[in-house]
Amino acid sequence: MKNKVLKFYITMVCLFSNELIFANPGDTSENDDLEIVDAPPLSINDYIWVLVLVVLVYALWQYKAVPKAGV
Repeated sequence: MKNKVLKFYITMVCLFSNELIFANPGDTSENDDLEIVDAPPLSINDYIWVLVLVVLVYALWQYKAVPKAGV
């Protein structure tokens, strides 16, 4: 049971940490080099739903492959 809860928490953190992982540093002063003018948007944001769908299909496929105890 403890292992299932840990896997659930890890999955939720990975799915909902998009803002933390792909954080934009924003504008900086003229002394720093982090300012990017007209940076193109990340292309992965357009297809994030495809990645989630692939992960869900793979997870269900792996879940079906696990033999059930007591059957």
